[in-house]
Amino acid sequence: MNAHNNVSRRTLLTGGLATGVLLAFHLPLRAAAANEPVQRDVTDGKFAPNAFIRIDETGRTILMMPQVEMGQGTYTSISAVIAEELDADWSKVEVQHAPPNDKLYANPTFGLQVTGNSNSIRAWWLPLRKAGATARAMLVQAAASQWGVDPASCTASKGEVAHAASGRKLGYGALALAAQGQTPPKDVAIKDPKDFVLIGQPLKRLDTPDKVNGKALYGIDAILPGMKIAAIANCPVFGGKVGKVDDSAATKVAGVRKIVVLDDAVAVIGDHMWAAKKGLEALKIEWNEGPNAKISTRDIWDDLRKASEKDGAVAKSDGDIAKALASGDRFEAAYELPFLAHASMEPINATVHVRPDACEIWTGTQIMTRVQSEAAKAAGLPVDKVIVNQHLLGGGFGRKLEPDMVVAAVKIAKQVDFPVKVVWTREEDIQHDVYRPVYRDQITASLVDGKIAGWKYKVAGSAVLARWLPPAFQKGIDIDAIDAAVDAPYDFANFHVEYVRAEPPAVPTGFWRGVGPNNNVFAVECAMDELARKAGKDPIEFRKSMLTKNPRMLAVLSQVAEKSGWGQKLPPRVGRGICVQPSFASFIATVVEAEIDDIGEITLRRITSVVDTGIAVNPDTVKAQIEGGLIFGLTAALYGEITIDKGRVQQSNFHDYRMMRINETPKIEVIVVKSGEAPGGIGEAGVNAGPPALRNAIYAATGVALRRLPIDRKLLAAGKKA
Repeated sequence: MNAHNNVSRRTLLTGGLATGVLLAFHLPLRAAAANEPVQRDVTDGKFAPNAFIRIDETGRTILMMPQVEMGQGTYTSISAVIAEELDADWSKVEVQHAPPNDKLYANPTFGLQVTGNSNSIRAWWLPLRKAGATARAMLVQAAASQWGVDPASCTASKGEVAHAASGRKLGYGALALAAQGQTPPKDVAIKDPKDFVLIGQPLKRLDTPDKVNGKALYGIDAILPGMKIAAIANCPVFGGKVGKVDDSAATKVAGVRKIVVLDDAVAVIGDHMWAAKKGLEALKIEWNEGPNAKISTRDIWDDLRKASEKDGAVAKSDGDIAKALASGDRFEAAYELPFLAHASMEPINATVHVRPDACEIWTGTQIMTRVQSEAAKAAGLPVDKVIVNQHLLGGGFGRKLEPDMVVAAVKIAKQVDFPVKVVWTREEDIQHDVYRPVYRDQITASLVDGKIAGWKYKVAGSAVLARWLPPAFQKGIDIDAIDAAVDAPYDFANFHVEYVRAEPPAVPTGFWRGVGPNNNVFAVECAMDELARKAGKDPIEFRKSMLTKNPRMLAVLSQVAEKSGWGQKLPPRVGRGICVQPSFASFIATVVEAEIDDIGEITLRRITSVVDTGIAVNPDTVKAQIEGGLIFGLTAALYGEITIDKGRVQQSNFHDYRMMRINETPKIEVIVVKSGEAPGGIGEAGVNAGPPALRNAIYAATGVALRRLPIDRKLLAAGKKA
């Protein structure tokens, strides 16, 4: 019997690509400082064939970015995609943040203007190529009209149109105004990949120079005339409210201007951060903690484990799973992942100026239009009276898919008549995050003749999409929570996946870098190693035997085995672990080599990752993102856990919410496979690869089959048994 829910995670929502001329507010890569005038997207005197391209008479080419830059290199890659088909002069390309506008800049996958799910290139690959190709055709038409020749006899390259027969050339700047009058042609052919000039080259990132010389400004760097700074204290208990506030000492702190009491938080506005912070410390606040003051991590795990025993909504079922599990050698295991905070290097912040008839915001966000609409509600204004100025993000990781920090800043700014920058301390950031959910994944499998004959998989955890994008939650299935579970790469003849929605009481949950594949890749790949040992087979050979229908996955697995020295002899208590994954339409195989000492401490010795992400728009970015993702994911595996006691998050800063350090980071080798397939996602894939590969290295070195993160060193001490 087959049971399929009809939701495809890759075709979740389809958003149309508008190509109208854009007339809206924007800021460039640098935020406006006090002495800088606000700039606007003026199309007068420019060739503006669509929402993404502006060319003036000097040949200056401005590309409007529909996705945000938070360190992942998206601006450079998206610019390369447009510039490739436009045949622009790369040396004259500049980028600007697009303003909030779902009609013009909605992500084609989600139907709203959002950056996440490692899909910036995947979603925009064809739409932006077509936008660039159409603009190029209009420029060619303009030149051909001036010369009185057939457009087919003209070519474009590096910002010029040429007519080889007559030797004539015109730059895009000289053609800009004439091209503006051309009718956009329909169905313009895009390039054959063999003709790419920019795509596939190791391009230097457009945002790097200003980040190196200090000119790049993030949201937290915004400076406005007359601006004050606010520090905020949110109720330490989830769902709690403000009771009484004694501000007598705070108002005496030099530089303190105003105390703002909200429903669940208190803010102090000062002339500078020091005054705001010291004023906040001087407040005496009594909190109404409410019913959640008794919640603990233990309670949450008890509830989740009970919920996971229930039958779930069936996401996919092929073959006769009951019959398959009744035969052969049976295997059962449950894998658990904890709450995690985002802890991006740029603390949470937003600068807001609320006036009677308008609200203006300066921040870095992954979800511009939602910030605009939620800010409008908080300000009591129509959406078209709210201006959002986008900035570079000092890390997002999913935290800035939420508008809460902007909403709080608007509520505070409503109390004064000057701009206010609200900055959360690191402690407020970590203790009032929107956390990666706790997950429990149960696997039941059977082995027959050394292969998996039946595979039953149950995911239990929070349904983030049910809150964040309700149309994506249908028939009890959160398509993010089962990502990389319903599309496991192996040849399972009898295959069954269920999902149990289990919401933790009071704790807000959201997307965390790696999203659904976080838990599923970990559980699947850990189980595969245990099943390989049960079958008496090498972990890589075991996987290969079940990848006959997945040639791209098989190819990267074979290559990583060779590059990592798999099978070569290792010292005692040193092991290699493998992880393969088809996350975000990319195919990645990773080997971690690790040493575990007698007291259970772990030293990472080497990491090798082979990546087939289709056409690599910028191979340097692919390597950098895999490296950064591996470090991000391994940090979580080694140290990451948010725990709760009496309704409060117990961790507060990097001393007890640990990051991997430079001296702990091993040599990382990333091999990018040359491919002609459409690009896959890459920004989050490395995050998912690291934890299971490390866990499997530990398993190989010690025989201890860890089934929960973060890694418990006590279980790894010499003499301990699985």
